[in-house]
Amino acid sequence: MDTTLASYKGERSAVIQALQDTQRAEGYISQERLKFISQHVGVPYSYVYAIATFYKSFSLTERGKFILKVCDGTACHLQSSEDLIDEIQQYLGIGVGETTDDRLFSLEQVNCLGACTMAPVVAVNDTLHGNLSRKKLRTLLDSLSETNGQKQEGS
Repeated sequence: MDTTLASYKGERSAVIQALQDTQRAEGYISQERLKFISQHVGVPYSYVYAIATFYKSFSLTERGKFILKVCDGTACHLQSSEDLIDEIQQYLGIGVGETTDDRLFSLEQVNCLGACTMAPVVAVNDTLHGNLSRKKLRTLLDSLSETNGQKQEGS
């Protein structure tokens, strides 16, 4: 990873690419990586931090292996996306913006996933799952948990 980031040395325009590469490789962007990018690209730390916190796609905290993004756009909201958020919160015991202690799941609520015809929609990492009911969602969560040798409590 350090060699990849070092290749951006002195390229101010490469900050976003360096942040994307870091997140793709490590799952999130640590404070140490922000400093490293700042030093190697040759820009102030505050500049790198401002970019990393401006774009919602970047995370400065560790997230789970499975990032659950629940769409709450108009179409999904009208199809009870709030019920899906409630189901995930009950199943995993976490709130929106949180990660399970085992670092298996993170829960996010997003404005739109661009799949309105499949409402309500949940993205697991980059895979969309649509037309979800509480029951279908629970089956999906069971499958993800079992795939990783874990069965969540309460399921």
